[in-house]
Amino acid sequence: MSYKQVIIIRTDLKMGKGKIAAQVAHASLGAYIKAGFIAKKRWESTGSKKVVLKVAGLDELMGLYKKAADLKLNPSIIRDAGKTQIKEGTVTCLGIGPEKEEKLAFTKHLKLLG
Repeated sequence: MSYKQVIIIRTDLKMGKGKIAAQVAHASLGAYIKAGFIAKKRWESTGSKKVVLKVAGLDELMGLYKKAADLKLNPSIIRDAGKTQIKEGTVTCLGIGPEKEEKLAFTKHLKLLG
């Protein structure tokens, strides 16, 4: 059984590479903290697979958040602190997992952040 973590970032905000990296790190850690003990251990023991995906905007991101919440996957939504490029409180990304890959299949249609 394979486990992974999915991070989904908004591309409409036009964040710089460093800002994106920081937001992805926040989402990864936030989602990890919310994950169950067994999922964490299985994920860690199999390489801690992560994928970073992209969405065009807030509506699409929030739709995925709702789907993840409905599936009880404990998603972690990230809001920026407003210290640099983005207005305070802006939703930048979403972290889900670690979780069984098949439970994350609803994100398969998304493209990798390039």
